[in-house]
Amino acid sequence: MRIVFMGTPAFAVPAFRTVIDFPGAEIVGVFTQPDRPKGRGNKLTPSPVKEAALSAGIPVFQPEKIRRDGVETLRSLQPDLCVTAAFGQILSKEVLDIPPLGNINVHASLLPKHRGSAPIAWAIISGDRKTGVTTMMMDEGIDTGDMLLQDETEIGETETCGELTERLSLLGAETLRKTLELIQAGTLRRIPQNHAEMTYDPMLKKESGSTDFSDSAQAVRGLINGLNPWPCVSVPCPEGRLKLLRASCAECSGVPGTFLSANPKDGLVIACGEGAVRILEVQGPGGKRMKAEDYLRGHSL
Repeated sequence: MRIVFMGTPAFAVPAFRTVIDFPGAEIVGVFTQPDRPKGRGNKLTPSPVKEAALSAGIPVFQPEKIRRDGVETLRSLQPDLCVTAAFGQILSKEVLDIPPLGNINVHASLLPKHRGSAPIAWAIISGDRKTGVTTMMMDEGIDTGDMLLQDETEIGETETCGELTERLSLLGAETLRKTLELIQAGTLRRIPQNHAEMTYDPMLKKESGSTDFSDSAQAVRGLINGLNPWPCVSVPCPEGRLKLLRASCAECSGVPGTFLSANPKDGLVIACGEGAVRILEVQGPGGKRMKAEDYLRGHSL
């Protein structure tokens, strides 16, 4: 089975390795986003999937828009199947029609909930108790295709988006492996999504990190944990902005937005419209991430 893999961030690397190791599969090419400037020097940096593909000796293609610049390249590879995981580009019907077995996507939510580009963050922000991974057949819509398999997992009370992303990348690789086994056996079932139950979440932006402490503690906790590692919730501090990286709910109350405690002994607690949040990890301007109590030993709020 000739397979073309499409993916970009670290989330997609375990799925890529699953395809490499799958018996009877041959990855004939990898499509990933073009190298982007990164770091203080704005040095062009390859994606994690590109690095993994080059290490495996697999040809890499990086069209700015695959639907415009990559159609003929994809067609020349003659794939039986395309596998996508966090590729970051929308596939046109012309692209979707090339592989006879179709295009499988590894999506990091329990569809039809949390369609869109940031499903892991939004599951935490929305206060979901569980999430998971869905393999699906791609169509021309955004995460609207038929579902294939789903695996779910609980979301930890103080789990961040970065931590959950790492767990779901491994879970997604396992879900993909089971999906490929069913394709190989000819027993794969397609399950249409119930579009009446769907939710679609907007793309995260830098300004998404602003929060209103008049919201409930649960909502603020979800926003803080869901926006770590990017764009992060922050509040003013004497040196600039203090990033709030991890939070839990606290059983106390006060005027929303005020510090109920801000010292090494009692920790950092901020009042919300309903309840309060205990800040567990922070990062000061230009500093390293650390426990809130450790930060407060050297800084006054």
